[in-house]
Amino acid sequence: MRKLSNLWLIPALTIAGSAAAADQVDFMTQVKPLLEGTCIHCHGPEKQEGEYRMDTMEAALKGGDNFPKETIIPGDSNKSAVYWMTTEPSDSADVMPPKKQLHVDQQNILKDWIDGGAKWPEGLVLEEQPRMDFKVNILPLLTKGGPFKPEQKKMIKLWVDQGAVWPAGFSMGDAGASDGPADDIELIKIIREEILANSPEKTESDMKDYSNAIPLTGVNYDMVAIKGGEFMMGSPEDEKGRFDDEGPQHKVKVDPFWMGKYEVTWNMYDPFMITGIARNKDGSPEKVEVGAAPVEIISSPTTPYTEMSFGMGTDGFPAACMTQHAANKFCEWLSAQTGHYYRLPTEAEWEYACRAGTTGAFSCPEEELADYAVLDPKQVRTGYERVGTKKPNPWGLHDMHGNVMEWVLDQYIEDSYEKRAGGNTVISPLVVPTTLYPRVARGGSWYDPQEELRSARRVPSGESWKVQDPQLPKSIWYHTDAPWLGFRFVRPLKVPDAKKMNQLWSVGVIED
Repeated sequence: MRKLSNLWLIPALTIAGSAAAADQVDFMTQVKPLLEGTCIHCHGPEKQEGEYRMDTMEAALKGGDNFPKETIIPGDSNKSAVYWMTTEPSDSADVMPPKKQLHVDQQNILKDWIDGGAKWPEGLVLEEQPRMDFKVNILPLLTKGGPFKPEQKKMIKLWVDQGAVWPAGFSMGDAGASDGPADDIELIKIIREEILANSPEKTESDMKDYSNAIPLTGVNYDMVAIKGGEFMMGSPEDEKGRFDDEGPQHKVKVDPFWMGKYEVTWNMYDPFMITGIARNKDGSPEKVEVGAAPVEIISSPTTPYTEMSFGMGTDGFPAACMTQHAANKFCEWLSAQTGHYYRLPTEAEWEYACRAGTTGAFSCPEEELADYAVLDPKQVRTGYERVGTKKPNPWGLHDMHGNVMEWVLDQYIEDSYEKRAGGNTVISPLVVPTTLYPRVARGGSWYDPQEELRSARRVPSGESWKVQDPQLPKSIWYHTDAPWLGFRFVRPLKVPDAKKMNQLWSVGVIED
């Protein structure tokens, strides 16, 4: 483990257990951080479970219409719901917080505070703060070591303020230990064996278009067989609306693959996103049963913090707002249950399929683009449309231009095409990501004017795509500020080794 050169907070750390034994509990340094991290999310100004708020002293002492009236009784913690509900068994309907109980030392802070008179500074209003979990938020920082970024320092400080709960019996020597099966290379090896057993196509001549149903949900999807070939990637210098990062044009050879006929819809994506399973922030299940199938172990999104279609529609509409990591893990989830290897397309595969043998700015006549693409020529459109409502490109793929922009696998490097110049054909190029930002999205969207939908247009991702995310650290699953962003997947004819599969399904969480 690297030297923890920035753990400047640890000397000032006060372990919750020793604080709870003190005669006097300090509200500002012990109670306030605890309430802000565990209670205000459900009992604050934005949301009041049981019609109960506790962001102010008056509201906290008053109780709620559908919540125990004896919420806080100064001097008697055993009759105060704010304390006794935290001590209920984990399967009790009354336990608070309902998803992740307080540590006993944190419970004792509340108990001592209430028994000491539940003192609350006059006029103080609590504000929601992210709740820190040692294994999810802190352990990765301690394992990696400093120096820490400002956001990471804030996480450590929040953990300390919230009681610095350290799992009983845990030591840093256990950091690599696992409580059970994990979404790792060993799981990928199992999935790959199933893929090899269920992929009879060996040559390009074996490939045909096909339809399939997702086993867990019965939702259908369609795949279009695309022969391998060569094309000129990028745009010519005289193309209207061209950006410098689209050149110079260069010859690229692409291996055969299947591509989704349509963009991934909410019908397909929702069962992956909403599982009803308690998950850690990294998407791993909190509990994995013995003998669980691979698809049950794969990391899936945590519950979204808002309605992710933003009222634009879900039945038959393209899924949107996911990070590249979420799109990658969907492909792994789909692969594990279908026996086919699915992933995001490379930037080269995507442009090859979008062009479909054409060489102009679009795969259709420019004056007919509105017949082929959902776009916003006058900047008045308010949302996407159902997939497949427009004409397909020459290879039978719908919405390659417009509707939602689509993730590809590559890191965005502004001058990557310049590095390929030289006249030789580039074979199956892929810029494997090494930093979280920027990555590449393609195709333009319902939100964009015509020139943004060109076959060669490249769009780099950025942190601004999740500005509204209130979490710390920001979610690895959602881009709340990108309701114009979705994806479709491909199935390469060649099945790579497990190491490469694991790499490409996991590049979405590489840090800067």
